[in-house]
Amino acid sequence: MTTLLMVIGFGAATSIVVGIGQKVRLPWPALMVVIGIVGAFIPTFAEVTIEPDLILPLFLPPLLFAAAQKTSWALFAIRWRSILGMAVALVGVTVAAVAGSALLLIPGITIAAAIALGAMLAPPDPVAVDAVAGTVSIPRRIMSSLQSEGLFNDAASLVIFQTAMAAALAGTEVDFGELILAFLLSAVVAIAIGFAVVAVVWWVMSRIDHTIARSSLMLVLPFGVYLLAEHFHASGVIAVVVAALEVRRRDVEGNSAERVTQASTWQVLEMLITGIAFGLIGLDLRLIAERESGDLGQAVLIGLAIAGVIVLVRFAWLLLGTALVATRGREDPDAAPLSVRDAVLMTWGGMRGLATIALALSIPQVTATGEPFPGRTYMVVAAAVVLLITLVFAGLSFPTVVGWLGIDDEEERERAQTAQIAKRAYAAALAQIKADDTLPDEVTEALRARFKSLRTQLLGTPDDQASAEQAAAFKENRGKLIAVQKKAMQAARTEVLKARNERGTDPEIADRVLRRFDLQAVMQP
Repeated sequence: MTTLLMVIGFGAATSIVVGIGQKVRLPWPALMVVIGIVGAFIPTFAEVTIEPDLILPLFLPPLLFAAAQKTSWALFAIRWRSILGMAVALVGVTVAAVAGSALLLIPGITIAAAIALGAMLAPPDPVAVDAVAGTVSIPRRIMSSLQSEGLFNDAASLVIFQTAMAAALAGTEVDFGELILAFLLSAVVAIAIGFAVVAVVWWVMSRIDHTIARSSLMLVLPFGVYLLAEHFHASGVIAVVVAALEVRRRDVEGNSAERVTQASTWQVLEMLITGIAFGLIGLDLRLIAERESGDLGQAVLIGLAIAGVIVLVRFAWLLLGTALVATRGREDPDAAPLSVRDAVLMTWGGMRGLATIALALSIPQVTATGEPFPGRTYMVVAAAVVLLITLVFAGLSFPTVVGWLGIDDEEERERAQTAQIAKRAYAAALAQIKADDTLPDEVTEALRARFKSLRTQLLGTPDDQASAEQAAAFKENRGKLIAVQKKAMQAARTEVLKARNERGTDPEIADRVLRRFDLQAVMQP
């Protein structure tokens, strides 16, 4: 009952904090962490304990699934080098840097435990940066790069953590050959599971003619994919991301009602789950401080030093990335970072979150031999300090940093991309109207005017009104008009979905255009 009360309390607090954050222009996820810390002083909340093994399966699948649907296979095809560099190579470099620092600073820690600490602190949280960045205007290319990085870095970190933790508990050394093999095998199996599950789900959905039921199945999908992958010792993270990308690839123009329903449902769920998760992080931070109070002062200082190492390594890596991105500018004009300012902003966006707190809480008190786990207090406190620095401090100061850097939000560029997709959709709709010769000319012209009105809404320009004669013709030919209009709308949605899956298209911008057509389709008689 206490846990249920905590969930309801954090859910209600999320709704209030989101409104407050919008007014004061501060990121509400960071505010929710503060609420969680304060909540830990309430006796009822202080008694709440959630098994660490349940934190990731409960919160990670739906949040990853929602984040992954904002991208596409085409985008990954362009950015695979950047993704490998940020989500795999940077994770490895960060693990090495943190492990080396831990061996120098933490008394009695073993190499395996130090590597486990590095894996625990290495992955930025895609949900955190997405929610925090929503309070300010930053270029889509930077936001997209941070999202792409965050979708896969948990996979590499979890495999490294599990391998290193097994060695630390057994008192043995980490076998790096086994580690690389385990990661590759985990990724391959996870990819296969992601594709297979979506294929089965799509087959089932093709036999269900009920929008709400089909949408409900989509809500269950990320949990099922994650748990199935974990059951076969594969990466649940990769499986969920693959499933989300494949769901979007298989989307068809006729799913307007589902897309509108799912979009609204996911927005509400994503906000509530994010709020509860970050409230829980704050709650756990306060409890960590209480439980590990023995060497708290020294542990905090070590945590601050390790947090500094993490920030410096990330910034240095991103500076190197600016040179590499410049050589690939023609292949991906929306790549990031392009400058030192981009590197600073993306460093500030490297916020740790759910994975870090869940792994920290999962560290056992003793090893397999019954001896105290080496350096456990320092490891757990370091995780808490890194979360405070990279999530709470970085999150609350994010709007200030964006303003200080003076980075252009590139609104004109986004508007141009939106206009390009809208024009393609409009042209496809007109082509469908022209192909139909069952309507009088005045009705055809009125129908064209209606689509021109929708196009101008997307482009932000004035629209034309149909004449009284056209309106009368509308009534006389209502049945034919509706049929042709539906075909035209279908052609427009088909063109937008086609554009979404093309290289060089920002999927989120395409989704904005698609939503306009979906809403029009749902409102049609």
